[in-house]
Amino acid sequence: MNNDVSKKNAKLVRNLVFIVIGMFGFGFALVPLYDVLCDITGINGKIRSTASKEVKYNIDKDREITVEFMTSLNESAPMSFRSEMPKLKVHPGEYYRVNFYAENQTDKEMVAQAIPSISPGLAAEYFIKTECFCFTEQKFKARENKVMPVRFVVNPDLPKEYNTITLAYTFFDNTAKTQKK
Repeated sequence: MNNDVSKKNAKLVRNLVFIVIGMFGFGFALVPLYDVLCDITGINGKIRSTASKEVKYNIDKDREITVEFMTSLNESAPMSFRSEMPKLKVHPGEYYRVNFYAENQTDKEMVAQAIPSISPGLAAEYFIKTECFCFTEQKFKARENKVMPVRFVVNPDLPKEYNTITLAYTFFDNTAKTQKK
């Protein structure tokens, strides 16, 4: 009888070890799986983090795309952040400028970085920014307000099924990371 209990315990331990190894492997596989899922569904569009050169496009006056602007703050960012308008109707090929406003709400200097994303993700390659506050970290003095422009164009080659593009920014407080350097 002791022998049966020992065999059952050994089998249980072996199964638990396989489960732990499987969970560990699944954890490593999540990042590439997430990237594949985002590519397939077109969510979490990643956009260039450097300015593009201004190129002259043929403006498509017969087509209108709605560009929505969303702003959010990381929970640790003690600031306010908003766009000058919630959305804008644009013609592909024409350049536009939209201002964003941010304020450091502390009595200390801070460094913050805005991380952009585009939705649907497949539209990211057609949304071209020639100027953006998101390309560099922003330094704020205590209680400082900033007007931060974004200059962009929607490439006229954007597939016709796209009528709305959402540009979202999340501001992160990088002050502690910057001070450690």
